[in-house]
Amino acid sequence: MNILVLNGSPRPQGETANMVSAFKNAAEKAGHEVRVIEVCRLNIRGCLACEYCHGKGRGACAQKDDMRQIYDALPETDMLVLASPIYYHNISGQLKCVIDRFYAALYPSAPERLKKVAMFLASGDPEMDTGARFSYEGDFLGYLGLEDMGLFTNHDAQVLQRISAMAAAL
Repeated sequence: MNILVLNGSPRPQGETANMVSAFKNAAEKAGHEVRVIEVCRLNIRGCLACEYCHGKGRGACAQKDDMRQIYDALPETDMLVLASPIYYHNISGQLKCVIDRFYAALYPSAPERLKKVAMFLASGDPEMDTGARFSYEGDFLGYLGLEDMGLFTNHDAQVLQRISAMAAAL
């Protein structure tokens, strides 16, 4: 299985990175190919709502930036993992830009191979992730109809073990 992890944390040694690392190690040990893209290290601008992608662009975004790396990976992706710290009840702004730009690539449906999704969230407060959960459930589970492989938070004392177990069972 080809797995694409979009890490929306700017902190290379933070809680989000720990969850991504646990997942990557277990998934690769189980024989899966895992690509981690550190979105905070890329130059990805927000969606312009220009509709080029749904007109002349035929699914291609008018903007020419580092989002191309993600667009290029999506057709070969079987599972998507969204990982982020919580900022103001939601995912990081860097990852939010990526999700907004999915409009070009995932509308009106996901690529044929993309079937599964998971989300890893890190926060100092267990009650602050309502926006992130809303997006995950509405956009990825509801609208795109992807199979829910789990939403994992660092408030679970066993989160790294649970993430590893999920990855090993894929």
